[in-house]
Amino acid sequence: MKVLIWFRNDLRLHDHEPLQDALKAGAEVIPVYCFDPRQFGETSFGFPKTGKFRAKFLLESVADLRQSLQQKGSNLIIRVGKPEDILPALANEVDAKAVYWHEEVASEEADIENAVADHLEAAGKTVQTYWGTTLYHPDDLPFPVKKLPAVFTQFRKQVEKYSTVYETLATPKQLSPLPKSLDPGKMPTPETLGIEVADPDDRGVLPFKGGETAGLARLQDYIWDTDCLKVYKETRNGMLGANYSSKFSPWLALGCLSPRRIHEAVQDYENERVRNDSTYWLVFELLWRDYFRFVCQKHGDRVFYPSGLRGLKIKWKQDWERFDAWREGRTGYPLVDANMREIAATGFMSNRGRQNVASFLTKNLGIDWRMGAEWFESLLVDYDVCSNWGNWNYTAGVGNDARGFRYFNIPKQSKDYDPEGNYVKHWLPELKDIPAKKVHSPWSLQPVEQKRFNVQLGVDYPHPIVDLQKSVQANEKIYNAAMDRSA
Repeated sequence: MKVLIWFRNDLRLHDHEPLQDALKAGAEVIPVYCFDPRQFGETSFGFPKTGKFRAKFLLESVADLRQSLQQKGSNLIIRVGKPEDILPALANEVDAKAVYWHEEVASEEADIENAVADHLEAAGKTVQTYWGTTLYHPDDLPFPVKKLPAVFTQFRKQVEKYSTVYETLATPKQLSPLPKSLDPGKMPTPETLGIEVADPDDRGVLPFKGGETAGLARLQDYIWDTDCLKVYKETRNGMLGANYSSKFSPWLALGCLSPRRIHEAVQDYENERVRNDSTYWLVFELLWRDYFRFVCQKHGDRVFYPSGLRGLKIKWKQDWERFDAWREGRTGYPLVDANMREIAATGFMSNRGRQNVASFLTKNLGIDWRMGAEWFESLLVDYDVCSNWGNWNYTAGVGNDARGFRYFNIPKQSKDYDPEGNYVKHWLPELKDIPAKKVHSPWSLQPVEQKRFNVQLGVDYPHPIVDLQKSVQANEKIYNAAMDRSA
């Protein structure tokens, strides 16, 4: 019996249930990956859906999977086209009886896999789907997903008390070769996919390389070789350098790393070296990832509505002039601008940075949060549909766990998390000569100081596009009015 394994956001050989199930059944496994042209179109606001950084990481991840399969005696069939067209045709070509894959929960992905299933079943093929994206399996939750708690803390406490993380599945040692008559297909290039080539930027925190091989190497390096896990909780809010946080998220997003594999590594570290708040906190962050995945499973496409999961009809602006200033790092607020220039140059930004720039866009500029979510979708090398859109719901105050009009105090955040201005100066070299006590408020410089510190405000660096306090007050009124209407 032949079984197609359709790889999607599970680009690994370790802890892969569809692959293991097919092997247990004694099937001849035929792995396949489809580059769907819809992945490389535009978002609703006109941004590249898969921008150059995401595309680079994806191509590297698929190439690494192919190489790993070749080392096991098999290969990865690569096709460019719609999976609902390619998979039934391929199944017929090789006389496969079934197609296995890991299911997704977001609407676009679910619609595609439903179309694939319909076409396969119409062709007389068996379809088997699996869950493989979270630390905890939905079958092992202490509640049905439709009764998922509306607050993360409630979810976390119940799961930690009543649920168990399943053991990871082994990596196969050997696989059967593909039929000799089958053309494995060529890897596409950024150019053939219509994507700009991503040039490396040595200012980035890490030269992210896609693939299971690189993901496992990062796991080994961060936890064991550099011994950074023991201080994760203390350093995780940093913004400069490779090891202030684990940086596992890009490999998690494409399934190059299984969250259960990370969990096992943490357990091993706790047994062999130390167990403390930091080791717990890394697993805590994996739980947030789980939570957003289950939120999307429960609520469907509501996560994409402007009113969000709460159904809160806020009068968002679509002010492109100010939005462009935000995404290009020209707001006049150094912490915001430095972060936005980092993501534009590298496709990555710290969690602390994401929270601040998202708060500024929604709570200071009052701009439609979906524009920010789509910009992140286009650029982030670690884009995960559920985590990205769930976090933006939360920050905009329309998520199910939102707590009223909460915003980040940018000046306080700047002093707390970049007190010496090292991060700001790293990404805003025009401010490099300004002393730490003034680098986060360059607009306060007198003309003589501007000359002394080699910066001309309004020329080298822009004046603030809004007053922080006044803009917060104005947008809070809009938010509260929406709350009153929904009451």
